[in-house]
Amino acid sequence: MHLATQCNQNAVFGFTRIMRKAKLLWHKITHWEYWPYQIVYLPVYFQYGYYALLMRSLFFFSLANSGFSNGGFFTTSKKEIYDTIPKEYYPKTLLFEPNTPFETILESIQNEEISFPIIVKPDVGLRGTAVKKIETEKELKNTLSSISYPFLVQELVSYSNEIGLFYVKLPNENEGKITGIVSKEFLTVIGNGKNTIQELLLKNPRFAFQLDTLAKDNKIDLNYIPTEGEKVTLVPFGNHCRGAKFIDESHLISKELTATFNTICNQIKGFNYGRMDIMFDNFSDLENGKHFKIIEINGVISEPTHMYDPKHSLFFGWKELLRHYKYLYKIAKFELKNGKKPIAHAVGKNEFKKHFEHLIKIT
Repeated sequence: MHLATQCNQNAVFGFTRIMRKAKLLWHKITHWEYWPYQIVYLPVYFQYGYYALLMRSLFFFSLANSGFSNGGFFTTSKKEIYDTIPKEYYPKTLLFEPNTPFETILESIQNEEISFPIIVKPDVGLRGTAVKKIETEKELKNTLSSISYPFLVQELVSYSNEIGLFYVKLPNENEGKITGIVSKEFLTVIGNGKNTIQELLLKNPRFAFQLDTLAKDNKIDLNYIPTEGEKVTLVPFGNHCRGAKFIDESHLISKELTATFNTICNQIKGFNYGRMDIMFDNFSDLENGKHFKIIEINGVISEPTHMYDPKHSLFFGWKELLRHYKYLYKIAKFELKNGKKPIAHAVGKNEFKKHFEHLIKIT
């Protein structure tokens, strides 16, 4: 009898698991934000091919940001980009090679007056992959033992809001434009006093996709039952691949905000095209250039991520991609007319190779 009961329980569990996977698969199929980029970018391939023919280079885009190596292509160092930004605009950031003695790293952190918790992330990243919040020295030491690539140690920014702000400007102009703003809702569950964190995650398909990853994090107790109204932020980063929801806030673009970021971006040498990830508390302060930090700047590989708001259709996404690639082409065309040359085909091809090799390392 006991064996029969156990078999029945296993059968129910197996069926529930299959149904859960089927539900998540259907969610992916019916929400284009999860589709493979090969499909999402389908119309861009034709536009890109046309521009490449006009520019006589597959890597014409490398001209867009002369201050970044290869325009901020896949393998561009984040630290290199940080070094082009005035220090008051971004968090304290240190670059280390793999296998740097732990004592050296700790001493550098202390000398820069960076306190725990801190952020550790690859110097060459990909959509938030391998970004970690580190709470203690012991945790840092354990984390570093598995890192085989150049990495950054960065102070944790305490501001509560994050946006991605897309900015474009012709190189000969002092005034550019903000073409989109995306806000980010972190992966946060709200307790009801009854369900565990795991059960709360399973109620939201966006969060359920992250369950296997979260289960590997020994700092998260999936069996914990949050109290009524208790908010538990499980991933403090605004990355789509880590469960964040992207919300189109482009209606917030104003003359004041544009003027502020014209002033800021004119101080960043050779930056004409890309998305800035920014943390702040009060939007009014941000408009006036106060109390904010630029967490990252993404160059020519930037996406207009406001298009991933679930309220937008795939056609809206295609429109935004085509619009931004046109900006990219115009900037590159201007630079070409002024004597600058894109990276050679062999160099670009090698960058792709290095990118995929690096991707294997960090995942």
